[in-house]
Amino acid sequence: MTDSDHQRDAKPGKRRVPLHLFRDGRIDSTAALLAKPYDYVRETCALLGSDLFESRLLLRRTICMRGPEAAELFYDESRFKRRGAMPEPVRATLLGKGGVQGLDDEAHRLRKAMFMSLMSDERVEKLARLVEREWLKAISSWASEEEVMRYHAIQPILMRAVCKWAAVPLSSAEEVKRTRDVVALFDQAAALGLGHLKARIARRRSERWLAAVIEETRTGRICPANESALAVVAGHRDASGELLPPRIAAVELLNVLRPTVAVSVYIVFVAHALHRFPENVPESANGDCAVRFVQEVRRFYPFFPALIARTRRAFRWKGVAFPKGRQVLLDLHGTNCSEPWSDPEEFRPERFIDAPRDLFMFIPQGGGDHHRHHRCPGEPITLALMKVALRLLTSRIAYHVPPQNLRIDRTRLPALPMSQFHVSIDRLLPDGANDDATWQS
Repeated sequence: MTDSDHQRDAKPGKRRVPLHLFRDGRIDSTAALLAKPYDYVRETCALLGSDLFESRLLLRRTICMRGPEAAELFYDESRFKRRGAMPEPVRATLLGKGGVQGLDDEAHRLRKAMFMSLMSDERVEKLARLVEREWLKAISSWASEEEVMRYHAIQPILMRAVCKWAAVPLSSAEEVKRTRDVVALFDQAAALGLGHLKARIARRRSERWLAAVIEETRTGRICPANESALAVVAGHRDASGELLPPRIAAVELLNVLRPTVAVSVYIVFVAHALHRFPENVPESANGDCAVRFVQEVRRFYPFFPALIARTRRAFRWKGVAFPKGRQVLLDLHGTNCSEPWSDPEEFRPERFIDAPRDLFMFIPQGGGDHHRHHRCPGEPITLALMKVALRLLTSRIAYHVPPQNLRIDRTRLPALPMSQFHVSIDRLLPDGANDDATWQS
């Protein structure tokens, strides 16, 4: 039986244990993936009736897969490696070259420990307080505007807060330029043409800026607190006992700043969910109900679509041969929005009351263990800042949502509402208030 025979026999939506590797019939599927970055794998899986298939991306044979079992396989370090796996355009913009995302084994664990040392409850809470303070200061200027573009308005707030938290000097004169460059790293990385070029230029400028900050820190001209991200990164030594080269240290410092500013995407989704699903607004912006709400936002809304690794050695899994050096793509959003989640297309925060603590089932920012695997170390920051947004939007800011196109543009990376969600600020409520006018249609 040929591959095409298998594809004709597969019924959409039917799941099976693959004993044969189905193939996407296109010569190359890069354009299809870029056109539907969050849906290409899901739709192809539905067509083929399998959670595993082979495609060609950038002319490389690539095994695409989704689901908790696939995620657990993907994070098996004895079978997969990250070094050199991500396409060069991604490393040249979003991730940077030489950073923790492209390391394996002991080098990765040592570098990852550096990031995890910044994630104590006290440090994360300090950043959350800084963000809340900066946000409340900004509201007075927002209220003077007829409409506020929340996605763009929140990014300078996050940038100011994370630079203060990380002890990275950021003058008011350079705030706009530095924020714009950091935003370009995640907002324009997947753009075509001029947008992608801008992201590459922004990467080079940002690395030069922070490499100079690292060097000034090492010479004593900048004296950050010992627990700050700047001090930790500037003083980190690799397995050989050497300090990181200034450019690599700059890449890692950007791996603190960039993801924090990128939480602006999730904050838009928090606001969108409050507006679209008012019946699910938590009774309190604190405690377990708030956590369940933001976790469901992370599961339901598309953020980072997929990850790529390469096989270290040849092996077989579920009857399918994985050759050595084969590129493998794991669908993150598809794993969050498919079986075994019940009714995955519905927004139901209560599902997290009894949600299993499966390290490979809920993977909006990667899977596995934070310390051992490539799961994003900044996940606690994401949760904390989303809870800040939830608290402010439900109890401190009275606003209304003007008519606009709130359909999620899933062709965009990162995905956002078509209008990017703008609101009109009515007033700032006193601390502790719970005004029905806080969130309105």
